[in-house]
Amino acid sequence: MGATEPNTLLEALIDEAGVSRAGLAAHVNQAGRGRGLSLRYEHTAVARWLKGQRPRGQVPDLICEVLGGRLRRAVSLDDIGMAAHDGRAPGQGSSLTGFVERATALWRSDEQQRPHVVAAPAVTGTTAVMPVWEWENPPEDADVSRTGTSRVSMADIATLRAARAHYELMYRRAGGIATRSRIVGFLNTETAPLLRGGYSDAMGRQLHRATGGLVAVAGICAYDSDAHGLAQRYFHQALRLAKASGDRGLGGYVIALLVNQSLFLADYRQSVAFAEAALRAAGRDITPALAADLHAMQAKAYAHLGDGGSALKSIRRAESEAERIRPGQEPDETGYVQPGLVNVQVAEALLSLGDLPSAREHAVAAVRTPAHDRGRVHRLAMLTTIELRQGEADRAAVTAAEMADRARGMESQRLRDRLRSVREDLVVSGSAEAERAAELIDGSLRVPL
Repeated sequence: MGATEPNTLLEALIDEAGVSRAGLAAHVNQAGRGRGLSLRYEHTAVARWLKGQRPRGQVPDLICEVLGGRLRRAVSLDDIGMAAHDGRAPGQGSSLTGFVERATALWRSDEQQRPHVVAAPAVTGTTAVMPVWEWENPPEDADVSRTGTSRVSMADIATLRAARAHYELMYRRAGGIATRSRIVGFLNTETAPLLRGGYSDAMGRQLHRATGGLVAVAGICAYDSDAHGLAQRYFHQALRLAKASGDRGLGGYVIALLVNQSLFLADYRQSVAFAEAALRAAGRDITPALAADLHAMQAKAYAHLGDGGSALKSIRRAESEAERIRPGQEPDETGYVQPGLVNVQVAEALLSLGDLPSAREHAVAAVRTPAHDRGRVHRLAMLTTIELRQGEADRAAVTAAEMADRARGMESQRLRDRLRSVREDLVVSGSAEAERAAELIDGSLRVPL
């Protein structure tokens, strides 16, 4: 761990062990005496370790010994963020046990609202690509079993699955800002002890599958809260959990979330590349809904890059896959690909290409199809934008008024961004009806998040 990067692993273990910084220093001094060392550490030294400094000699081993004794389990140098990684990012290519400790440390830091975790920017370049590459390529996890004091049961797996469905629905109805603290609290209190429990290889794969789905929703909530670095770390965790589960379809779904984030961050080439990786590596495990969404997002990326030919090819593939979707035959995670979703994605791509009539046709089809409130807000926003571009300000005002009404009660940074953008377009149109619709949006935006 670099000197400039806070040691969140050590911080989480100190919190879990219930020891103060001064207390840890005293215990390390005492453990050192048992090895014939004369150490005089104080709380200031622990503060430096938490900032990323690695103490010399046997001290990292002594920290493991002290914390392991208090936690009544083996604690390694990897667990406390002090292992030598030969230039690799911490956790890259390391054990599943080490990954679990790092993952749960992040959850604790998020729940405690640690600024260096919550406000971290999204990583780019090799660091962003590596988790996708590691998911796609060998080695696979040969055995994910674990020994632990409490055995994980099918009832535990059922609880995790129910929690994922519950928090996803809450996100759709209330937004990610309102949902995030709830799901992160659940990860810490209910999920972390299960990952550290005892389970066979078969049970472990189901546990990692269920946890991966839950962690992905935590990432969606962080994304919706504008915490992009944190969201990305949750998505990378979900990808590692998907690999441990052996479920390629789940991995493809998580990459679709990364594609969506890359689109928002305007990294269009990465969006195309990630979608290709998901389509290639998931293979036969990819469902029509997921394939349709990936192709539709590729179309948007190509359109932004100005590659009309590739965008239209991706649109045709997306529409073809959408026709194959059969309700009830998709996993829970891809339930978001509801009828009309591909239409609104395609409308956005066509709008970027300047084909307003075709874009409107798809946007109208999307709005006419039933959707949950969150999806409906986005569909109405897209139709409003197209109607304004076509010079139909009064019609756009009616659409925008319904959009503002649907957005009430949702705490979502993404929806707010969308509302603000539409509001600006309405005001510029100069229509009195559009001005009134802009005032309705102002009412929605008046309450702070």
